[in-house]
Order: sequence, then C-alpha cells, then structure tokens
Amino acid sequence: MAYLSQIAFIAVLGVAIYFLYKRISRIKKNIQLGKALDRSGNTSERMKTMLLVAFGQQKMFKRIIPAILHLFIYVGFLIINLEVLEFVIDGLFGTHRFFAPYLGSFYGVLMNGFEVLVALVLFSCVAFLVRRNVLKVPRFQSAEMTSWPRLDANLILVIEIVLMFAILTMNATDQILQGRDAGYYATGSIFFSALFIPLFEGLSTGTLIFIERFAWWFHIVGILAFAVYVTYSKHLHIFLAFPNTYFSNLNAKGQMQNMPEVTKEVKMMLNLPVENADAPAEIGRFGAKDVNDLSWKNLMDAYSCTECGRCTAECPANLTGKKLSPRKIMMDTRDRLEEVGKSLEAGGPGLEDGKSLIDDYITREELLACTSCNACVEACPVTIDPLSIILQMRRYAVMEESNAPASWNSMFSNMETSFSPWKFAPSDRFNWANDINKKQS
Repeated sequence: MAYLSQIAFIAVLGVAIYFLYKRISRIKKNIQLGKALDRSGNTSERMKTMLLVAFGQQKMFKRIIPAILHLFIYVGFLIINLEVLEFVIDGLFGTHRFFAPYLGSFYGVLMNGFEVLVALVLFSCVAFLVRRNVLKVPRFQSAEMTSWPRLDANLILVIEIVLMFAILTMNATDQILQGRDAGYYATGSIFFSALFIPLFEGLSTGTLIFIERFAWWFHIVGILAFAVYVTYSKHLHIFLAFPNTYFSNLNAKGQMQNMPEVTKEVKMMLNLPVENADAPAEIGRFGAKDVNDLSWKNLMDAYSCTECGRCTAECPANLTGKKLSPRKIMMDTRDRLEEVGKSLEAGGPGLEDGKSLIDDYITREELLACTSCNACVEACPVTIDPLSIILQMRRYAVMEESNAPASWNSMFSNMETSFSPWKFAPSDRFNWANDINKKQS
C-alpha cells in the first residue's frame, strides 16, 4: 500500500512540475519579447532594495492594517512551506513525519509554532475577504476590477483557508491515532489542532486513518495545484516580487529615461562627444505601440502587478475623475502580452494579429491624463513603474503619428524656438524679476 502511495505521489508531483515548467517557460518567452535593457551593476544596492522591499515588505507598511494582515500571510507562506518539505519527503520515501525522530521533543515545539502561523493566516484571509466583499474597500471596486480579478482574489483567499483547515484536520486526527498504537509518531499535544479533536475522537481507527491520509493528500495536492494556478493569477507576484525589485530602476524618482537615439542626434548637432557616433542608428520605432516595443522589465512589471490598487488610489488624475488608472495600464499590458503569447504558442500570428497595446487595450485619453508625477511608482509595494509604459506610448503617439493635442504642439514649438514652454524671447525670460528689483531698491 505504501509503495502504491509513493507511485501516486511521484505521478502527481511529476504532473505538477510539468505544468509548472510549461507555464514558466511561456512567461519567460513572453517577457523576452521586450526590448533589451541593461539593469546590471550596483549589485549591493539592488540586493538591499530586494531585501527591504520584497522580503522585508517595507512599502506595505504605508497602510498599517493591511500590512500586518499581509505580513501574517506572507510569513505563514514562507514558514509553513517548511512543513510542506516534510510532506514531499514523506511522499517520495513512504515515511511519516520524516523529521520527527531527528528533532525529538523540539518537533512538537515546531508544530505548535507552525499552527500559530496557520491560525494567523486563517484570521488574515477572513479579514481580507471581509474587506473586499463586505466593507468593499474603494480601491478594489474600480472599473478595471471586473468579475475575474475579483473572483481571482477571493479564490486565492478561500483556497488558503481550505488548505489551512486541511493541516489542522490532519494534525487533529494524527494526535488521536498516536494514542491508539496505530504506528503514528508521538508528537505531543499541538494546541490549535487539539481544539478539533472532539470532532473526531469518537470515530474508529480505520476511519481516522482515512481522514488523516485524505487531509494529507488534499493538502499536498492542493499546494501543487495552487502553485500551478498562481502562474495564471495576479498572485504570481509571490515569486516575481523578488527579481522585479532586484532589477528595479535605482535612479531618483522623476528622472525620465531619454531615448538613446534622440540623445545621440542632439549631441551630434551640438558637437558634443557621442559614444559609437559612427554606428548606424537602428530605430525600428519611436516609443511603444505594442508590447514588443517595451523593455523586458516593463513586461516583468506587468506580470508582477499585485492589482492592489495603491497606484490608482494615489494617482491625481484618477482622483480628479480622469479615466487613467495605473493599475489598469499594468493589467492591460499583461492581458495583451498573454494574448500574444497564446497566439505564438498555438502557431498563430502573434503580434501581427491586427491589434496593438495602444488603442485596442489602452486609450489615448488614459495616456494624456497622466501628469508624470510618479505617485504610482512611489506607491507600488513591488517597485512597478507604470509611468515608463505611459511615457513610451505617448512618445509613439507624438513622434510616430504626430498625434498630440494642439496645446502640446504649441508647447513643443515654443520649446524649439524660445527654449521654454512659453512664447516669448529667451532674452525676456527674466523680465518678471525687474519689478521685484525695483521694489527692493
């Protein structure tokens, strides 16, 4: 029987690994559709950013209540998975509580610690469900939060609750079986699962073994299925938050990235030194029309989006009733990238399907509403940069299509002729100060 259980476990594990590998490979290929971008160097600063922001949850604590609840789930996810490691070892080798004989009485201490985290995770998940569905926190009710994003968030929370109850059920029945000489290692009392013992102690030994084994299988299969599901969900940030923060832009907020091709041309016109001045400029397109015009980091940002809505909640354009939502920008980019990826995987037209990120997913009205203030970038808990995508698409509209509002064109003309957004001669630029000097003299 144990031998058949091992074979079944290896088969389930193999299927999960296959689907995980296939999905991760697809995501990797999708991200690689983006343009090259050098985010190497400054390793120490990048490691510091990753440890503080991704691992340390630094930016989450700008909102203390959800931060604490999220911390409970996050720490629980990391530490409870140590118990999952034991599940995997037991499944592969047909053992039961593999680490227990080696850790002795300390094993019971660990299990009690794990169950404290289980209780905190349960509390936090219920609290988040209430916030989303009863209190209806405004940032979760925006127009882009359609039926699927809302269902996705609720599904994850419900799945976590069910998996936590599976652990408590397994441990409760296990503790009863320890006293019935059923070959179960004595772990001692485990507080939280012991509260469930009265529900099961009247059952026969065979029934208890079935329930304990069912809970074990339900939990490990659930964990593996959850791991696959996460790659299709907004909760992919659980894994991508780490590389995404490591490769984040370390420049000061507000420092816009100039287009290298334009910078080179300007320097050559001004007789300034230019690197690789003789190299031919290979400009496929100014700005970004579709996902392949964005950088790989922009595309990683899209997959890393937590859909928490902090960016949109801080966006001044959105707060004044404009259509722009930085969260929607990231969700639209990911949706377009997924569409292209699925098409390529099926041998379809991919990027040549007659659609584009601009217009078909993101409207001009949204792009023009952005004030370039960087509030969305500052608010994001995993250092996503929606502004970079917005700026690149606006550059495409202006430089490739000459499609800019009349007021913008006037400003561009003034900057070209008068070196400022206002239409007066450069020599008159400081005339406003004359009156001040007169008053002071």
